[in-house]
Amino acid sequence: MSWTRKVRCHVAGTRAAVRQAREHQRNYAANKNRLKAEWRAARRAGELPENPGPPPSGFTLLPWLLMGMGAFSNLFQDQTPNPWIGGLGLLTFNSLYIYVAFHAFDKERREARSTGVALALLAAVTCGLAAGYGGNWLLFFPLLGLATGAALRLSHLRPASTAVAVLAGAVSCFHDGWGGLDIAYATWISTMVTAAIMRLSEAVRELRAAREELARRAVEKERLRFSRDLHDLLGHTMSVIVVKSEAARRLADRDLDAALAQITDIESVGRQALTEIREAVTGYRQGSLAMELDRAHSALTAAGITLAVSRSGPPLGPQTEALLGWVVREAVTNVVRHSGADGCEITVSGAGAGAEAGAGAGERVRLTVADDGAGVSAGGGLGGTGLIGLTERLAAAGGSLTAGPRPRGGFAVTAELPLDVDATAVRPAMTESA
Repeated sequence: MSWTRKVRCHVAGTRAAVRQAREHQRNYAANKNRLKAEWRAARRAGELPENPGPPPSGFTLLPWLLMGMGAFSNLFQDQTPNPWIGGLGLLTFNSLYIYVAFHAFDKERREARSTGVALALLAAVTCGLAAGYGGNWLLFFPLLGLATGAALRLSHLRPASTAVAVLAGAVSCFHDGWGGLDIAYATWISTMVTAAIMRLSEAVRELRAAREELARRAVEKERLRFSRDLHDLLGHTMSVIVVKSEAARRLADRDLDAALAQITDIESVGRQALTEIREAVTGYRQGSLAMELDRAHSALTAAGITLAVSRSGPPLGPQTEALLGWVVREAVTNVVRHSGADGCEITVSGAGAGAEAGAGAGERVRLTVADDGAGVSAGGGLGGTGLIGLTERLAAAGGSLTAGPRPRGGFAVTAELPLDVDATAVRPAMTESA
């Protein structure tokens, strides 16, 4: 192969490598931008928790020990009398400071007696070194103030900071005259600023923990809302479908038109259930008492149960109607499933606030669903999941729910609510419980 051909091959290979490298670079940049966009979108949606970083520890206070480098250099330059005593004191001070610093970030260890003893020994060693040597050794007082501010909290901080500052001023003025007041001021400032920063750091950590707990509880409440909504919706819908299917099977042999009408109702109920489940997922489902009464009539008639409805009193607010619609739905579902009744009566009546409602409670509405069946419900009394959920909803809206056997036979569910429930009170209740 000629040298020109070799050069051309080499150039072509280099160009191919360059093109491949550029393609890799473009892919890398595109993937990086896509990941950044997805991360930002997830962050805005609240799917990614804010990373607060590692919790603070004693390492954050260690760099301040560099203030003692002047005293350390005095030891090695033979500018300190009795250097062995000074070196031992310096080692003791650093050891006690590190001990207090690492105990200051844990509440139990900070409040332990050993930490208080170490802080007292640190103050004694600081006074001894500063009084004996002066000069650069006086800078140990601000370090003492820093350790004091980290180890103590508001209840003991003011007297402790004042005592440390007065002690630093007295020893410093003994060596440097009135110039020692600068050391006293620096000691007091380091004590108070350190305590403030430590308290602020703790408050930020507590707020972040509280926000995470609130988010976790909000997720749990939303799951509870959806599970209860799904229970109420599917429990009632499946009961109606089963009853109408049985009616269609019975009518198929002798009345085909009536059987087709029942099948048409089954299709309508199924479609309506799909719509309500979608609304339940988004949390915006609002029931209607009149609509639920119509559905109750259809379900009970298909089950061979006679329904009598009686309504009286002033008009109801939309939130009150929605809650009473849930009560009718659940109570009628239990009648169809468990009662074995021949007749059912639904009564809606308005009344003034009684003694139980309390002064200023306003007018209230009472709804009763009573049957003449066996006098039992699912779980007995309020033991059923649906009735328990309704009890919580009505209680959150200022109402009440009672259920139990009737004295003359049968079972009754009674709900009481204000005529016009506040939407701000109902909406959280629906969100939590549905």
